[in-house]
Amino acid sequence: MSLLTTLTDAESLARLAPHNVLIIDCRFDLADPAIGEREYLDGHIPGAVYASLDRDLSDLSRQAEGLGRHPLPLESALAQSLSRWGWQPGMHVVSYDTAGGALAAARLWWLLRLIGEKNVAVLNGGYKAWQAAGLPIEKGAAAERRASKVSLNFDDRLMLLDHAAVSDVAPGTLLDARAAPRYRGEVEPLDRIGGHVPGALNRPFGDNLNSDGRFKPVAQLRDEFLAVLGATDPSSVVHMCGSGVTACHNLLAMEHAGLHGSRLYPPSWSGWVSDPARPVAKG
Repeated sequence: MSLLTTLTDAESLARLAPHNVLIIDCRFDLADPAIGEREYLDGHIPGAVYASLDRDLSDLSRQAEGLGRHPLPLESALAQSLSRWGWQPGMHVVSYDTAGGALAAARLWWLLRLIGEKNVAVLNGGYKAWQAAGLPIEKGAAAERRASKVSLNFDDRLMLLDHAAVSDVAPGTLLDARAAPRYRGEVEPLDRIGGHVPGALNRPFGDNLNSDGRFKPVAQLRDEFLAVLGATDPSSVVHMCGSGVTACHNLLAMEHAGLHGSRLYPPSWSGWVSDPARPVAKG
């Protein structure tokens, strides 16, 4: 398993010296945004800091700009969070959640890739895998880390923010990570309307995981993505979901499977349907 580039396992993480790695607990529940931090205080991987999807990995004040339900944080805001956690360029980072990386852990992984960092991985199987391995846990807030000075810039080449440009991507290159019923428009629990961007393909992010919450083997992931993408070059793929969070899970899975170079459409479906004039496909 590739250590600190896409995925790592609990045993490998436990062997790292604490001063060599920044561990970030990203547990979060859309139905109860506060529960992740409560669970963190009840028990977490020793030394881990907590990152909230709403507070640290998004800027909800920008929702009115048509950027979706979880707009990206400003560069300055992400820099402040990383500074507070004592991060420095080149430092190894491991993120985890309770959903096999499917929620905020993959989002954090992608944000660090967005600023050019490669030494970052998601804990395969999440917190449950750490517990299953019988490894120690820590309760309460982590010890305060020495703040660092952080300056960063997003690499805009790794994402597609322009809604109009989404309409122009080649057929078969937009990959929607939402569950199939939402993609087809049969149900829509969160956004204004159900359906998908015309021409988008569907690869539900949950299909990346086995029943134990760990990622499927590399060869299986590769075959399954290629079955969806057909002849499409992986580097031309643009990922989306409901709000640019679980789409990062598909991007992570593709990178882990050796299908490199895909991008993210951060506003995703919630940003797309913020303008009723944009077309919606169903079925």
